Amino acid sequence: MTKKAVILLSGGIDSSTTAAIAKAEGYDIYALSFDYAQRHRLELESAKKVAESLGAKKHLIIKFDLREIGGSALTADIEVPKKVGHISPIGHIPVTYVPARNTIFLSFALGWAEVLEAPDIFIGANAVDYSGYPDCRPEYLKAFEEMANLATRVSVEGKIKFKIKAPLLYMTKGEIIRKGAEMGFDYSFTWSCYDPQKDIGHISPIGHIPCGKCDSCLFRAKGFKEAGIKDPLLS
Repeated sequence: MTKKAVILLSGGIDSSTTAAIAKAEGYDIYALSFDYAQRHRLELESAKKVAESLGAKKHLIIKFDLREIGGSALTADIEVPKKVGHISPIGHIPVTYVPARNTIFLSFALGWAEVLEAPDIFIGANAVDYSGYPDCRPEYLKAFEEMANLATRVSVEGKIKFKIKAPLLYMTKGEIIRKGAEMGFDYSFTWSCYDPQKDIGHISPIGHIPCGKCDSCLFRAKGFKEAGIKDPLLS
C-alpha cells in the first residue's frame, strides 16, 4: 500500500530537498505551491520542474493575493535588503518575513491532506541556516500539529493522526544540499532569490538571474560552498 504525503513546495532548495526525501521514503507526492503575488513568483516555474522531476501524483498551485495585506518586502513595495557576504543575524526578523505565511500555507496543506486522507504533511522548515522567521521554529510546527489534530474531522473521528514532518529542521544548508546530491536531485531546477533581476546579458534561459545579495541568495551560496558543490544556476 502506497503512502500519501502533501508537500509544501516553493521551488527553493529546502522545500525541493524535502520533496526528494519524501519520494525516497516511498511516499506518493502531492505537491502544493502558492501564487500569492510574491515578488519572486518566478519560483513557481521551479516548483513545476521539481514536481515533475519527482513524479508528483498531483501538483496544485493555489492563487491568492497577499499584497492586499502587505507588510513584507516580498508582498509590498518595500525594498529587499541587500548585503555582501553578511546574512541577517538570528533573532532579528527581517522585512522579508511574510506575516503568518507558513500558517496560511500549512492550513491549505491540512485541508488537502484531510481530503486525501494523507496523514503526513512535509515542510522544508529549517531552524539552523534560516532568516529567523518565527514560523520555522520547532515549537511552532509542534503547535500546528497539535491544532491539526484538534481541528479536523478525520482526526477527531480517529481515522488519521496528522504529522507535520520537517526533515531538514536541524540541518545546515550545506548538509541539506549534500543530502539532495546524494539522492541524485538536480538543483538546477531550484530558485532561491527574493529579488530576481532581468538578465540583460542574455545568459539565463529563464530571462532572470539571482541578485546574489539577498539573505536567500547568501544562504544558498553558503550552502553550496559548504557542500563543496558548484551551484548549477551560476554555471
